[in-house]
Amino acid sequence: MGSKDGITWDQDDRAASGRAGDGRDRDSEGRARNARPRDGLGRPLPHGARGVPRQPEGVVRPPLESVAEAQRLLDEGKPFHAHEVFEDAWKSGPEKERELWRGLAQLAVGLTHTARGNVTGGARLLRRGAGSAEEWAADAGEPRPYGIDLGGVVAWARELAAEVERGDGIPVDAGARAPRLRAEARGQGS
Repeated sequence: MGSKDGITWDQDDRAASGRAGDGRDRDSEGRARNARPRDGLGRPLPHGARGVPRQPEGVVRPPLESVAEAQRLLDEGKPFHAHEVFEDAWKSGPEKERELWRGLAQLAVGLTHTARGNVTGGARLLRRGAGSAEEWAADAGEPRPYGIDLGGVVAWARELAAEVERGDGIPVDAGARAPRLRAEARGQGS
């Protein structure tokens, strides 16, 4: 059995993963927790490689702070990391807002996939997230929660999905194609 940063793994874990000797990292409850460093799009790098610091999991932020942190990460070309911020808001926020945050997380994952060159999966997630955010806005009667321009974000997601499907599978530049979450940030670079 081995341990690194509080994550344990052993031969039984490797066998259970279906890939003997794969060295999958597990937490104390046996759930997969990959301790490998990651790049800016969340892809695992080899052990020992220099990666992008991960977002800590389970951070409870005020909604405006979640929006600002996610925008910063999107602008830096780190949509995978932004999705983790939205996921924390989804899991820690009030029940009535969960679909909003889940939709935003799906949009960030959709951008992640398009930046990785996964056109089909990326377009599907962009559309799913757009639908979730749009449905939430209609049900809640709030088209601009926390200053988020949901109409603009939904339009961005659908346009990007259509664009990548028309293209030839070339990955998009995540930072250059990041959405502006708040209307007042449009055209200002943040």
